[in-house]
Amino acid sequence: MANLFEGNQNTRLAEPLASRMRPSSLDEFEEQENIVGPGTPLRRSIEADLLQSVILYGPPGTGKTTLARIIADKTNSYFESINAVVAGVSDIRRIVQEARDRRSFYSRKTILFIDEIHRFNKAQQDALLPFVEDGLITLIGSTTENPMFSINRPLLSRSRIYKLNTLSRQAILRIINRALQDREQGLGNYSVCIQEHALYFWADIANGDARTALNYLESAVLTTPPGQDGKRNITLGVAEEVAQKRVLNYSRRDEHYDVVSAWIKSMRGSDPQAAVYWLARLLYAGEDPAFLVRRLMIHAAEDVGLADPQALTLAVSAAQAVERVGMPEARIILAEVSIYIANAPKSNSAYVAIANAMESVTNEKSFEVPLHLRDASYKGAKFMGHGVGYKYPHDYPGGWVEQQYLPEQISNKVFYSPSDNDRKK
Repeated sequence: MANLFEGNQNTRLAEPLASRMRPSSLDEFEEQENIVGPGTPLRRSIEADLLQSVILYGPPGTGKTTLARIIADKTNSYFESINAVVAGVSDIRRIVQEARDRRSFYSRKTILFIDEIHRFNKAQQDALLPFVEDGLITLIGSTTENPMFSINRPLLSRSRIYKLNTLSRQAILRIINRALQDREQGLGNYSVCIQEHALYFWADIANGDARTALNYLESAVLTTPPGQDGKRNITLGVAEEVAQKRVLNYSRRDEHYDVVSAWIKSMRGSDPQAAVYWLARLLYAGEDPAFLVRRLMIHAAEDVGLADPQALTLAVSAAQAVERVGMPEARIILAEVSIYIANAPKSNSAYVAIANAMESVTNEKSFEVPLHLRDASYKGAKFMGHGVGYKYPHDYPGGWVEQQYLPEQISNKVFYSPSDNDRKK
């Protein structure tokens, strides 16, 4: 099977803009600093050409295939790439045999990039496993699905998993502007004038996907004829047309925070109708479901809290479900938890308690841990008085005994005050 990354300059110019504008080095890579930033283990292994098998996991358009291309350019190993949608066991057999010959005759390693590796079934993954295990093949797998559910455990145990995050709005804007200025691979040879609102619209609805944003840009530029001044004027209306989506009165500079605030306050105010409406506004505008579910977890602890601890459990379960299911079905999960939180009894006693405690720790002297509460598990601890006088609660009726746990100097301080809605034991 032909290497997906082969091609000369002429064929590259015939590729879509998103393909032509892929970064060619790690320094050009947008964000993902925790994965490929200076000094990170993955970056060091790439630069030293000592890569071990890896699984690159993340949403579309975050740079998985781009990172594989950069590795292909830097490595001295033979680099082969296949797509799991069209490849099968016969392709693996061929690649394995060629890798054996390459190692035997030329002492050269083989790196195999498998795009959409989650499309391989169990038998196909099992066929690959022995050769990854003995080092004949170094695997780079890319997937948009959680590898814990889509990749066989034995293959996972022999690979490092790296999660690429959705690109920020600012990163998408930088990528679009870079394409507009690049005269060799981008659209720099076109005279283009784009309204700022159009750029922000694309950056918002692309939902962190650089490929989608560049596809919008390319379609708009190529289909908009030059005006009398020779410029291709891209308005918000043109941006909407190429995206085939109506824009809402929502931007991430100001209205984003207003809509998020309205959603949260509707849940806090126990209005499920408004909570679902504002959630729908956020989803339609392309808000990242991961952001929304994080807000649900915070809200469940901050405003429902001990009045209904099940709300936090439900929100955490929703985070896992949203990640596994993805959009558009994830909106049902988000709606369910929003409605549950809106209908739940409310208590912010945990929020107030930790705020009070943090204020005390921040503004007051640090008091020593009382001797009877100190660690007495190591040799000699009791000679220093550690643990002496400690009363083990399970030795007393009901598993409770009166005992002082706060430092003496603040023994009368009250940080947590139960609300009327807090669930009692």
